[in-house]
Amino acid sequence: MGRVTNLLMGASALVLLGGGAAWADVTIATAGPMTGQYAVFGEQMKRGAEMAVKDLNAKGGINGEQIVLKIGDDACDPKQAVAVANQFVNDGVKFVAGHFCSGSSIPASAVYNEEGILQISPASTNPKLTEQGFDNVFRTCGRDDVQGIYAANFVVDNKVASKVAIIHDKTAYGKGLADEFKKQLNARGVQEVLYEAITAGDKDFTALITKLKDAGVELIYHGGYHTEAGLIVRQAREQGFNAKLMSGDALVDKQYWEITGPTGEGTLMTFAPDPRKKSTAADVVAEFKSGGYDPEGYTLYTYAAIQAYADAAKKAGSTDPEAVAKALRDGNYETVLGSIAFNEKGDVKNPEYVMYIWKNGEYGQVGG
Repeated sequence: MGRVTNLLMGASALVLLGGGAAWADVTIATAGPMTGQYAVFGEQMKRGAEMAVKDLNAKGGINGEQIVLKIGDDACDPKQAVAVANQFVNDGVKFVAGHFCSGSSIPASAVYNEEGILQISPASTNPKLTEQGFDNVFRTCGRDDVQGIYAANFVVDNKVASKVAIIHDKTAYGKGLADEFKKQLNARGVQEVLYEAITAGDKDFTALITKLKDAGVELIYHGGYHTEAGLIVRQAREQGFNAKLMSGDALVDKQYWEITGPTGEGTLMTFAPDPRKKSTAADVVAEFKSGGYDPEGYTLYTYAAIQAYADAAKKAGSTDPEAVAKALRDGNYETVLGSIAFNEKGDVKNPEYVMYIWKNGEYGQVGG
């Protein structure tokens, strides 16, 4: 049986996380890679969504109705994401906090737009998501045409390296980020010595590392996810190649270090200022930690997406997606991420990126 068939069978068995009067409640969902090599990020989203729903329901839900949460597993596969989106349509979902991978969010957004379901992605950074002219699509994270520019400027301004190689994994996220980095790097007068593609899921990078080594590369800019990035770094060190690696926000999980071990020392990555350190997140972070979970990465971004949706629905006095979408564009919303507002495209206003460095199994802000 195919992945999509399995998904549909699994989706029909999704548990409603609510009280006995589920049919009168507000049904929302989160979707991401609950299985597969990026499942750590699906776990972040699931945890964030579950906590947000728990906290909101404890305060009376939305307009007097309790919130019911469904979980969809797209495994960061575009076809599976569309199947998840269609299942959500059948389930009467009004709002989706998802997806994680841009390659999933973009095709799923077409389904949500056609069927009138509101979407706020906590993690999909490819610009195309909010450039489609859909008025029901938002995100609480930044965009790669901000992240890639920031990374390229950091390399040039801090003289990180003179010989830079750019690699990407061909995904909407990875290639999109790498291309934005390349565009700005070139605009700043630096030409990369290599631009190469890998395939998500690859395990052996011997030939690529040999090519990078022969070219005298000092910095590898990686557009892609933590699994391949970790293997590239580890295998490079095993071959005596010590070029620094820089990547984006998909390295923001401790599983990266589980792959690299000490070879990951000095890896650079871009991400927003750590939301766990915001005063607006203190109580929720404490709530997570009391349960033994560290809400890193996109946990709080998912929580904030559901917060913003719930508050906009209260402001609109309705869970009608059009009314909520209008309210989202018309106001500022207080979330664990602080006060956020959305522009006409659905992008969060004034996104921030900073540079992090991995040391001793932890990541911390450069200069912080």
